[in-house]
Amino acid sequence: MNGERVSGAPAATNVGGAVSEDKSGAAELRRIREYYRRRQRDVPARRYSQLSPAYAFQSSELKQQIARLLARKNAIPFAKCRILDVGCGDGRWLRAFVELGAEPRNLAGIDLLPERISAAKESSPRQICLRCGDASRLPFGDGSFDILASLTVFSSILDRGIRESIAAEMMRVLQPDGFILWYDFFVSHPLNRDVRGISSSEIKKLFPRTRINLARVTLAPPISRMIAWNHTLLKTVSGIRLLRTHHLGTIEKQ
Repeated sequence: MNGERVSGAPAATNVGGAVSEDKSGAAELRRIREYYRRRQRDVPARRYSQLSPAYAFQSSELKQQIARLLARKNAIPFAKCRILDVGCGDGRWLRAFVELGAEPRNLAGIDLLPERISAAKESSPRQICLRCGDASRLPFGDGSFDILASLTVFSSILDRGIRESIAAEMMRVLQPDGFILWYDFFVSHPLNRDVRGISSSEIKKLFPRTRINLARVTLAPPISRMIAWNHTLLKTVSGIRLLRTHHLGTIEKQ
């Protein structure tokens, strides 16, 4: 079912998820593509591997936090939820949702890089709908999804207009009683100009007339990597709120 439609959702409005890029946003989209390709080439693969103690700890912790949040929020059985992962990458969170009980035929993902979509198709259940495209023009009908996942997406987008367009599209394809699952960092990395933290005040501007509930989570990754050799210390320090650099929560239509 890859490249087809999500069960129960309106048909896609752009064939294959391909979209045209207007001149104002083309440079930003090229920058994002190049940034992720450069990161994939230059950053050691072990940093984002489950064999990395720091990454494995934070990944497991985040999955547990998301599971608890979903258990509190879902008004319908999770298996029936139609979920779109915006910026799905290699599909790891789509596979995590399946592990948590979601039906693959109700899941969809979209990503800007074709190589990441190819990787997602190779490692994900074939019933998941995977599209390569620009999230500022989502190829799905109005109200197609109960949950939209935005996991470290907006921090990679520096152009204000594209951020606003993606936020508007996410609200368009979200069911009136659905919600956005938000996870992103709010502290900018001083040595990485290709990403920028998203503050709670900016989230409110991007998603006006919504109910936003956020919590500070995730120990700053550089600290995690420094103390990953001591699991007890890592677990203790991760509980210090002031050292957490990400927001996790929900955004709902009013």
